[in-house]
Amino acid sequence: MNTERSSARALAAVFSGHGEPFRLEEFPVPSPGRGEVLVDVSCSTICGSDLHTWHGRRQEPTPCILGHEIVGRIVAFGPGAPRIDLRGEPLAEGDRITWTLAASCGECFFCVRGVPQKCEHLFKYGHSAIAPGREFSGGFAECCLLTPGTGIVKLPEDLTDALAAPANCAVATVAAAFRLAGPIEGATVAILGCGVLGLTATAMARHLGAAEVVACDLDPGREEAARRFGSQVFCEPADLLSDLRDLTNGRGADVTMEFSGSSVAVTGAIAATRTGGVSVIAGTTTPGGKIELDPNELVRRMLTIRGLHNYAPGDLVAAIDFLTEASADVPFTSLQGDSFPLVEIEAAFTSSGSRAGLRTAVVP
Repeated sequence: MNTERSSARALAAVFSGHGEPFRLEEFPVPSPGRGEVLVDVSCSTICGSDLHTWHGRRQEPTPCILGHEIVGRIVAFGPGAPRIDLRGEPLAEGDRITWTLAASCGECFFCVRGVPQKCEHLFKYGHSAIAPGREFSGGFAECCLLTPGTGIVKLPEDLTDALAAPANCAVATVAAAFRLAGPIEGATVAILGCGVLGLTATAMARHLGAAEVVACDLDPGREEAARRFGSQVFCEPADLLSDLRDLTNGRGADVTMEFSGSSVAVTGAIAATRTGGVSVIAGTTTPGGKIELDPNELVRRMLTIRGLHNYAPGDLVAAIDFLTEASADVPFTSLQGDSFPLVEIEAAFTSSGSRAGLRTAVVP
């Protein structure tokens, strides 16, 4: 562990609920048990879901340590802990890593059917109440204890902490969306929603060889960013269908992806998909929305509609590969917000809340 944190205690920012200030508390540094890995946290970024919890729009068990977009260095391995990462590369103390936002058992009904993110025994970092000896379960702390079933990826040294941290949430989710979509090379891809997810998807579509990338957002001010991330066409929702028809001889997009969180956008994504195409719905994670779908349209247009929530471990590997290969050509740094020390966690959340679309970093 970092020599400045090498005492028997480490600092964490405890979240107790909406309207309550973070409490900076020290807890005993845990010794990793069977299958566990102790990590010295280098950087965590504030995700939109963290902000939703902070604002009271999302409920988490409290008290808890928020934060799941995390980079750190291995301090110690517990007995039987994994000594290879998801690529099969050896792991050692001091290695800089990131890891899946959730740990899964690998044996339950959903795990063996290829959806480990829906594991019946799922543990999610930054989403669990703290307990004695289990305090370090989120990113806004000086250390984190990785539970068995966590997928670990060793990071290349030329990938910065601030760039790598969101890989285990936004970028891996986008990688999962493209896995569900199927082959992209030569395709026309429409991205609905140009926040962090949508811009990342725009860049990934280009990286995977899409012939045309159409970005769509209610905010015309996002056009410049969408074009910088690789879209050739930007439109507002009212123009999406007509622009796609002009571009594709009336057919529509081969692949549509919804990352906006709007049920209206879901309807638009499905309508914009060509006969025989694929629509991936990934942004709508709050209940209450409704869409109308004529089953005759579904049948006659032979549509494939895929819902996506979170991702599988292999998608994190794909996300790191993408960031490593594309970082020289894509302006990912434009998505980075300010950086704050852990002791200024309140200021970090205030900054993040006022700068929509940017990832604010918290550095212990």
